Amino acid sequence: MSFLEYSQKMAPTGLRKVLHLNWPIIILITSVASVGFLMLYSIAGGNLDTWARPQMERFGVGMVLLFIVGMVPIWFWRSMSATAYLVAFALLLVVEFFGSVGMGAQRWIDLGFIRLQPSEMMKFTLVMVLAAYYGWLDPRKVSSPVYVLIPVLLIVTPTILVLMQPNLGTSLMLILAGATVMFAAGVSLWYFGAVIALGVSVIVGVFTLRGTPWQFLHDYQYKRIDTFLDPTADPLGAGYNIIQAQIALGSGGWSGKGFMQGTQSRLNFLPEKHTDFIFTTLAEEFGFIGAFSLLGLYALIIGFCLFAALRNRDRFSALLIIGVVANFFFYIAVNLSMVMGMAPVVGVPLPLLSYGGSAMMVLLVGFGLVQSAHVHRPR
Repeated sequence: MSFLEYSQKMAPTGLRKVLHLNWPIIILITSVASVGFLMLYSIAGGNLDTWARPQMERFGVGMVLLFIVGMVPIWFWRSMSATAYLVAFALLLVVEFFGSVGMGAQRWIDLGFIRLQPSEMMKFTLVMVLAAYYGWLDPRKVSSPVYVLIPVLLIVTPTILVLMQPNLGTSLMLILAGATVMFAAGVSLWYFGAVIALGVSVIVGVFTLRGTPWQFLHDYQYKRIDTFLDPTADPLGAGYNIIQAQIALGSGGWSGKGFMQGTQSRLNFLPEKHTDFIFTTLAEEFGFIGAFSLLGLYALIIGFCLFAALRNRDRFSALLIIGVVANFFFYIAVNLSMVMGMAPVVGVPLPLLSYGGSAMMVLLVGFGLVQSAHVHRPR
C-alpha cells in the first residue's frame, strides 16, 4: 500500500472530521478577530456599520471557507498547489496591466463586490507549491544547486511583479515566507549566508544609487526610509504617522485610557487607525496589559500551529503548516515593528485586526489549509 493510499484510508470521514479539527486554533483565531471588531467599533465612535459590521461579515465568510478547506483531503491541495500558484501568478500579471489604482499603487482587481489583491493570494500559493516541491523531492537532494534554483525562481519571479506594483511590504514577506519553507526543508545554511550577503549589497546599492536614473526604489519609498531614520525631520508631513503612533502607544500606560476613550484615534490624530495602525489604538485604550494579552493570543496560535507541524509525519503537510504560520508571524512582526518605529512604514496589516477584505479572507483560507493538514494527517 502506497503512502497516499494509507493516508486516504486512515483519514477520518464524515462528521468525525469536525471532531478532528484543531479547535484551539479556531477558538484563538475567533478571539483575536473579536478584539479587532471591538477596536473597529471604538475607532468609529460607537458606529457598528462603519467598519465593524463589514469586518464581521467578511470574517464569517472567511470562517466558512476555513471549514470547507479544512474538510477537503490534504492530498487534493497537494495536487492543486501548482495550479493555485499559476492562477495567482496570472492574476499578478492582470494587475500589472489592468489593475485598479489606489493610494498611488496598482495592486487590486476590482470585482465590484470586493477588490481582490492577488499578492495576498500569492503568499499562500507560494507556500503550497514550495511544500509540494519539497514533499516530492528526495531529502538528500535539497541542497543540490540544481534543485535549489527551482524554488528560488518560484520565489523571485512573483516577488519582482509585486515589487513593480509597487508593494515593498508584500514582496518582503514573499521572500521571508519562501525562505522559511526552504530552511525547514533542510536547505544548506551556506545558501542563506549568500542571500544575506546579497541583501546587504542591495541595501548599499539602494542608498548609493539614490537620486540617479538607476535608483532601486520610488521616491516615496526613500521618503519612508528617511522618516524611519528621523521622524522628527518632517513632523507634519512624512513623519506625522509614526510620531502620532508613538504618542498613542506611550499614552496608554499600564492599563490604558479605557474602551472608546483613546484621544489619538477618537480625535483623528492617528492616521490609518482602522488598518495599518490599529495596534496603536488598542495600546492606547487597553495599555500594556491589553497589548501584551493580544501578543499572547498570537503566540498561542503560532505555538499550536508549530506543534501540529511537528506531529505531522507527512512532509508536505508539515512544510505547508510551517509556511502558513511563517506568513502569519511575519504579518505580525512587520506591522508591529512598523507602528513602533523599528522599521519603515511598508503598509502591512495586522492579521485578523486590521480592516480589510482580501488579507483576512486569504489568511483564513491559509488556516483552512492548516486544518486540512491536521485533520488528514497519517495516523
